[in-house]
Amino acid sequence: MDKNASKTKRRDRRRVKIRRQVIGTIERPRLSVYKSLNHFYAQVIDDLSGKTLASASTSAGGAEGKTGNAAAAATAGAKLAEAAKKAGVKKVVFDRGGFKFHGRVKAFADAARKAGLEF
Repeated sequence: MDKNASKTKRRDRRRVKIRRQVIGTIERPRLSVYKSLNHFYAQVIDDLSGKTLASASTSAGGAEGKTGNAAAAATAGAKLAEAAKKAGVKKVVFDRGGFKFHGRVKAFADAARKAGLEF
């Protein structure tokens, strides 16, 4: 089996396990993250109504220099925390999307916490 295919399969399995447990409500929406090779995306989602309350990404402009590194992810985390505050969200449930909690995902989460988001 191709190495990348098996890696994707493992991530999908982890993502499904996480999504079984993590549900976003009005009081605590779900903070979902996705990282591609070049960018980092995140959104705050109310799963009960199916609406996105806030979002941020490294591709949405304002990102200087490289966009696929931990510094860019941290910038996106701070921007998402500001957007969530404007939407009236203070507490979220973190959905790491099957990615391991290190590197860009950890930098994003730390920056969002530092900017005032609780999870």
